[in-house]
Amino acid sequence: MRFAHGAAIFAVILALHCPSAFAAGTLTVQGGARQPISIRDHRVGVTIDDGFARVEIVQTFHNPNDADVEALYSSPLPRQAALSEVEITSGERTIRGEVVAKETARAVYEEERDRGNDAGLATKNEYKTFEFSVARVPARSDTAIRIVYYQPIEIDTGVGRFVYPLRDGGVEDAAAASFWSANAKVEGEIAFDIELRSSAPVEAVRIAGFESEAKVERLGEGHYRVRLSRPRGKLTRDLVFYYRLRDDLPGRLDLVPYRSDPSKPGSFLLVLTPGIDLPPLENGADFTFLLDVSGSMKTKLRALAEGVKQALRRMRPGDRFRIVTFNGSARDVTGGYVAVSDESVRRGIDLVLSLESSGSTNLFDGVHLALRGLDDDRVTSLVLVTDGVANAGELSPKEFDALVSRFDVRIFGFVMGNSANWPLLELLAESSGGFATGVSVDDDIVGQIRLAQSKITHECLHDAELRIRGVETFDASDDLLGKVFRGQQVVFFGRYEKGGEATVELLARISGEDRTYETKIRFPEIDARYPEIERLWALNRVRQLSALERRGLLPAEESRPAIRDLGIAHQIVTDETSMLVLSDEDFARHGVERRNEGRVASERRAQAVRMASAPEEKRADAADPMFDRPAPHVGRGAFDWTSAALSILLSAMAILGLRLRRTPLPS
Repeated sequence: MRFAHGAAIFAVILALHCPSAFAAGTLTVQGGARQPISIRDHRVGVTIDDGFARVEIVQTFHNPNDADVEALYSSPLPRQAALSEVEITSGERTIRGEVVAKETARAVYEEERDRGNDAGLATKNEYKTFEFSVARVPARSDTAIRIVYYQPIEIDTGVGRFVYPLRDGGVEDAAAASFWSANAKVEGEIAFDIELRSSAPVEAVRIAGFESEAKVERLGEGHYRVRLSRPRGKLTRDLVFYYRLRDDLPGRLDLVPYRSDPSKPGSFLLVLTPGIDLPPLENGADFTFLLDVSGSMKTKLRALAEGVKQALRRMRPGDRFRIVTFNGSARDVTGGYVAVSDESVRRGIDLVLSLESSGSTNLFDGVHLALRGLDDDRVTSLVLVTDGVANAGELSPKEFDALVSRFDVRIFGFVMGNSANWPLLELLAESSGGFATGVSVDDDIVGQIRLAQSKITHECLHDAELRIRGVETFDASDDLLGKVFRGQQVVFFGRYEKGGEATVELLARISGEDRTYETKIRFPEIDARYPEIERLWALNRVRQLSALERRGLLPAEESRPAIRDLGIAHQIVTDETSMLVLSDEDFARHGVERRNEGRVASERRAQAVRMASAPEEKRADAADPMFDRPAPHVGRGAFDWTSAALSILLSAMAILGLRLRRTPLPS
């Protein structure tokens, strides 16, 4: 079985059903007569190649029972992931996956399962998990699962971050917990292999919390291999890999194209790293802290309270704050805005420290109350801290969008846990011109604070728009980017009709003045080095269509067939497609076209060529630098100091995060 060199941080949750209430591990019926399936070993490889990562997982599990069983299991779903390969191996027999329409895949899988044949099925459970079914795990035997997915990677203020969540989302499911028992223990080796291939020089790499255990090999300025291995352990904590680029690097534009056939369109990934030194700002304003106190926040409430406590202590005279909590309903616990003083801050801290968690999560009610009573003469920032599992009240994204769009308030979301409704939280942030970011208990929270600090204390680019002229592009990422914060990369996917020279422009406003940054680059007629870009483009297009549907701008009868067709054509698992895993003869019997087989072969050939050489330079504006002019002088801007509370909020979370990171993995 193949296992490529790569980077770490992925784990499959082996289960016998409904995973979301548990951390990684096998799930077995409580009191059932069968013995639980055990995890023999867990091996992960990830290759980070500038703008994207390839993640490969090989996990072996054992059926100790005298009878064959059907296994159901799941893995956490990264915010953006294109699942592209699934293989199941029992003994000498390996079956491989093809993406087909979801209903077709389910029907064929159940037919083959009921016949007693080998079969598998991989589906996407909304924004939460990838779920896998194995029709027949032979008695007293091992079965291996191999999974591959691709994921975009962004650099933030010179730091790359790749996260894979292993913790459960902290979302209680009493019915599931009473029915299933969980076993997260890996009996053999847990191994993570990381290969970083950056065309820009890299100063340092680390796996947060495992600095002393990880073996780091530096192969070049931007080329590293990192290995972390444990003889036994549990799949119960998140793993985070960081890499830091050299500090003196200028802004740049990178291009990763793919076009193998001159008669067909090409796909491309543009990565803009603006070299614009936006100045710091210190404008006071109003804060609204919108805090989730539902039952699912029970294990996170201490970190939440400590974060708000530190934020309140750092507020300045002239600022005002308000604290709104929500579970099944929302409450304004401060009774409106309170002017900052020693006494009001002390009372606010006491209120936050007294919070208790219970009940459901009515996020809409919380946002609705937080948006009441705004002062049009003062800038307001809404700091939302939640695990993002809205399950009560209004749940329609369209209604959230309509609500937020009526107010001039920026929503900054900090999401705690691994079961968050990311599509909804991203919608809130995008509709208000803010941002949403995940916070892991096992993350390097101090590092996250440092990255957030420059965004919340410096001006941002407003009404940013990307234009490409000279080469016909289509089905691209939204060219109206909105706000671009200091240190933020812009990742832009699209397709192009044919090669040629193009002018790329970034238009934006700073302090009310228009700015334009431009360069000339060349789109190649033929370039077959990165076939994975086609899947990543399709994933991005699916994300766009889903967002339009959530906002009510595209009817489901148009978006869903388009998503299905994209999934099948580019062989990615979506909400409308699944990966069916069968033998060659069974695929032929069911008339399933083998599209993924050729795509995978092309990707593997390209990867083998790239791995045999040093990391490739992807900068497209070296001859005509896009950002090598002096940064424009600006005065006061629209990104105010009040957003600095976000970094303070994170700093308190760091206290808990650092303590937990020092705890070794269970053995």
